Parts: sequence; C-alpha cells; structure tokens
Amino acid sequence: MRILLVKTSSLGDVIHNLPVATDLRRRFADAVVDWVVEESFADLPRLHPAVRKIIPVAVRRWRKALLSPTTWSEMAAYRRAARADFYDAALDTQGLLKSALIASQARGPKLGHAADSARELLAARFYDRTFSVQKSLHAVERNRRLAAAAFGYSVDELPLDYGISAPPLAASWLPAGDYAVLLTATSRADKEWPEADWLALGQAMITMGMRCVLPAGSAAERERAERLAATLGRAVAAPPLGLTELAGLMAGARIVIGVDTGLTHLAAALDRPTVAIFCGSDPTLTGVFAGARAVNLGGIGKPPGAGEVLAACRKLA
Repeated sequence: MRILLVKTSSLGDVIHNLPVATDLRRRFADAVVDWVVEESFADLPRLHPAVRKIIPVAVRRWRKALLSPTTWSEMAAYRRAARADFYDAALDTQGLLKSALIASQARGPKLGHAADSARELLAARFYDRTFSVQKSLHAVERNRRLAAAAFGYSVDELPLDYGISAPPLAASWLPAGDYAVLLTATSRADKEWPEADWLALGQAMITMGMRCVLPAGSAAERERAERLAATLGRAVAAPPLGLTELAGLMAGARIVIGVDTGLTHLAAALDRPTVAIFCGSDPTLTGVFAGARAVNLGGIGKPPGAGEVLAACRKLA
C-alpha cells in the first residue's frame, strides 16, 4: 500500500501528525508512506523510520513571489514529484484549502476531512472521500482518528507513539553533565513568559545540579537568550541550530521547559520530560500530548508562576 500524507506546516502541526505514520506502519506492515511538508520542516518527518520519501513544498516562499518564474518552476517540480508514483490514497490531515490543493496534485484517491470537520470548509470539495472527526479532540487525536476512519482501523488498539528518536547532540559548546533546555522564544508576544520567571526557574535548575541551555532563532530571541544565560551564569545560549541538531539537543536533555512553540512539542514527541508553559493560548486542543511525561501549565491570560513550573519540573526530573 502506498500512502501520501499531506501535512505541510506549522512545526507543531507536523509533529502532531507523526503518530499517523506510526499507526499506518503498525496496521499495514507493507505500507510505503511518503510525506508532503514545508521545506523548512522537512527534517522532522525524516526522523520517522516509516517515512520513505519527503516531497517538499515552499508555500511560504511562493506566496511572496507568485509572479516569479522561479516560483512557477518550483511549483511544477512539486507537481511532477507528487505524480511520480500512484498512491492508494493521498491523505490530507491539515484540512486547509492550501493543503487540499497540494493533495489534489497527487495521483490516486484524495482523502480528508468532511466540511463539518475541516479547518476550512472549502477544502472538503477537493477530496474524493471525506470523514468527520470531532473538532473538540486534541490535534494529535484528530489526525489519528481521521487516518483510522480513512483506512478502516481503530486507534483504540494502538498506543500513542510519535515514532521518532534522535541521538544526543555532541557539540563542543554543550555543557558536560545534566542540562535543562529552556525554550524561551515563541511566535507571539502574548505567548512569552516573563524574564524574571525564567531567571527564577533557571536558578532552581542550577541548584538541582543542571546547566541551562537556551536555544533561539531570531536576533531578538538570541539577544534575550544571551541576556538570560549571562545572568544565570551556569547557562549557555546555544548557537544557531537546525531541526536535526535541535532534536539531538533535546534528546540529551534531562528536562525541557518551553513556552507554546513547536520545539516544546518536539521535546514531548522525543519522550523527554517536558513542561509546556501557556500564557496567550489554550493547551486544550494543541498542548503537549505525550502522556504523564508531558505537562501543560497555564492558559490564555493565566500564565503559571515560576513556583508552579518548578513543582512540575521536580516531579518529572
């Protein structure tokens, strides 16, 4: 059986789709699974042993230069790649108009959410078969149950498994011994946790015998990470890292504490003790989802205090 999964972005959404690949391989031992994903997240499904081939798209870049010959050339290249094999099913778990259009280029039946289930109603018009999945479920469960309905099995028989692993990162700048990863950067200002709380938490981690490692992306995020690391002392602001390196960094961590960002979900998917801090978003549908080793704290306008986060860390670490 050849199956094409379409889940292009964002980082957290791609992570939430990883258990689908695990379920398919467990249910169909001969399944060949390919995956369409945004180019910047392509390294993530590559970590899953059930995924044979990655077909990248660059919708985020293409939107900025729709009239460019390069854009049209890359879109044509995607269409050729999507049509290189015939699929028994192309399953779009994203349920957006853009993902439905991407799935429509594949050869074979297109499957996805019904209109009452899709994130964008029009997406359902592009599928050959549709399925309704309860919207109140966590994103991971929605993905798994959509695939189960599409391929005729029950997820109740299959334990949750993201299916990925990574060797611990080996780097000269990485502190020796136990370390905690502090993910302080997020996409929106209202999701940020106060620096005073990060400092209090980081100092507690140091007292517990750990060094602190603070990854960052943008210049502003790096400036904050360097400022926090300098104040803490037994801490380091990580240099720029790719997704594979970040996975290795978290795979070797004793614990990961992060705000609402895709990397926090990655830590949980790697089965690391993870505490997710929510300040401007609701964890009910998109919080970390990995059993007892992953904890969500806070909510919209209700950020947890450093003491509450520390208590959760002590239980996990």
